[in-house]
Amino acid sequence: MESEEIHIAGVEDYLRNLQDTICGALEKEDTWETFVEDTWPREEGGGGRSRVLSRGKVFEKAGVNFSHVRGKQLPPSASASRPELADRAFRAMGLSLVVHPKSPMIPASHANVRFFHAVKEGAPDVWWFGGGFDLTPYYGYEEDAIHWHRTAKEACDPFGKELYPRFKKACDDYFYIKHRDEHRGIGGLFFDDFNKPGFDQSFAFMRSVGDHFLPAYIPIVQRRKEEKSGGRERDFQLYRRGRYVEFNLVYDRGTLFGLQSGGRTESILMSLPPLVKWAYNWQPEPGSPEENLYTDFLRPRDWLGIDKSTLTP
Repeated sequence: MESEEIHIAGVEDYLRNLQDTICGALEKEDTWETFVEDTWPREEGGGGRSRVLSRGKVFEKAGVNFSHVRGKQLPPSASASRPELADRAFRAMGLSLVVHPKSPMIPASHANVRFFHAVKEGAPDVWWFGGGFDLTPYYGYEEDAIHWHRTAKEACDPFGKELYPRFKKACDDYFYIKHRDEHRGIGGLFFDDFNKPGFDQSFAFMRSVGDHFLPAYIPIVQRRKEEKSGGRERDFQLYRRGRYVEFNLVYDRGTLFGLQSGGRTESILMSLPPLVKWAYNWQPEPGSPEENLYTDFLRPRDWLGIDKSTLTP
C-alpha cells in the first residue's frame, strides 16, 4: 500500500507488549523455568530482544524474539515476489516464536507477526503486514486440530469471512516440505503482503492474529501435558523434529530473510529444536499412532466443515 499515513511506533509498542504477554503465559504454564533475555544491536541499524526458555518442565525449549531492523536494500527473500522493490531501503519489525514441548504428546507450535516498510527517495512509501501461526503435532488429536482451526477462524472472521479459508490454504501451501512430499503439521494461518484494507484495518488484523495465538495453543498444552509417553514416543518426536529443521533451513522465508539481511544468527536459529535425530528410510508401523499422524493429520483437511471448494484438496 502506498502514500498512506502509517504509525510505526504503535506497531512496535504492540509487538513488544505481545512478547511480554506470551512469555508470561508460557512461564505460567511451565512453572519450572523462566525466559532469559538477550538484547542486541544490529550494526546496519536497529536491534532486537530475544528471550529463550530452556529445559523446562513442560517446554524443552521456547523462544520468543522481537526485532526491529533497518537496512539499505531489501534482501532477495523479501523482494522475490516484488522485484521492483529490490533497491529500496527498509525497516522490518516483528515478533517470532517457536515452542518445542518436552512431551511428545504436546504439539510444537510457531507464530509470527511482522511489518515491512520499504522506502525510496522520490517514490511513495510501500508497506505491508504478514504473519500467522501453525501447529506441528507428533501424535494427532482431532479435538486439538478442530480447536486450533476454530480459533484461527475467530481471529479472521471480524475482518471478512473469506479470510480464514484464504489464509488457511496459504498456510497449507507454505508449510509443505517439497523434498519429502509432506506437510509440516496441521497448518493454521499464513498471510503476507497484507495492506489492501488500509493501515488501520491491516494493523488491526495483524493484532487479532497475534492475540489469538495463546487462546489457540494454551488449551492444547493443558489437555496434553499429563498424557503418558515413553521411549517410543520420544524417539518419534525427535525424528519428526528433523522435518522441522529441514523446513526452517531450506524453505522458511523468515530464516532466509534474517540470514540474507545480516541478522543475528543466534536469534534467527533459536527456532531450531534442542535435540533431533534422523533415521534412514524410517517407516511407521501399519495401523500405529505414528502412521495415523501421516494418514490423517499431515495433509490439508477441512477441519471445520466449511465450504470445501475454498480449501486445499
